[in-house]
Amino acid sequence: MFQSTKTMYTIFVGDKPIILTTEVERESGFESYLLKTVNINKVIKRLNTTNLESVQLIGENPNKLLKQFLKLLPNVVAGGGKVYNQKNEILFIYRNNKWDLPKGKTEGKETIEATAIREVEEETGVSGLVITKPLPITYHVFKRNGKHKIKVTYWFEMKTDFEGELFPQEDEGITNVTWLDYKATVKALENSYANIKILI
Repeated sequence: MFQSTKTMYTIFVGDKPIILTTEVERESGFESYLLKTVNINKVIKRLNTTNLESVQLIGENPNKLLKQFLKLLPNVVAGGGKVYNQKNEILFIYRNNKWDLPKGKTEGKETIEATAIREVEEETGVSGLVITKPLPITYHVFKRNGKHKIKVTYWFEMKTDFEGELFPQEDEGITNVTWLDYKATVKALENSYANIKILI
């Protein structure tokens, strides 16, 4: 029986996707490159400086697509949370003039779950967090000290009974922390990141 071998991962450069796939498609608005020979810095520059909508990187082995891509740039591993309170509102932070979910990079030998809980606590002041399930892992390219890196963020859905005051972690550039209901969440997503929209 024939089965499709199409495997896809999406890595964001800003809000523009790099799509890892094993299938070549003919469409307009994107460019395709071979994963094993691609100059990733050149691709990132094209996405950042042109009206190119997306890039496809074509690999041969669906099981090795992500592993191959992650070798192209240094990786930063982070953990974060999509936190619900008792009113079913979601905890958002406001940083760099965009709505985001709390997250941060791992420290020492802590587990990724411990990272996610610690970062939510540090960035928002919320406590009593319980992880209810894992969410999709997101990937995005960022620039630090003139060099591109890939942030690999492991997300978890969490719940809390916390009803206390929220404290934005100002030294991390967070200017606001708030609980948003469904309607406010939809509005916030108009000024958020593509990988956050995947999670909501």
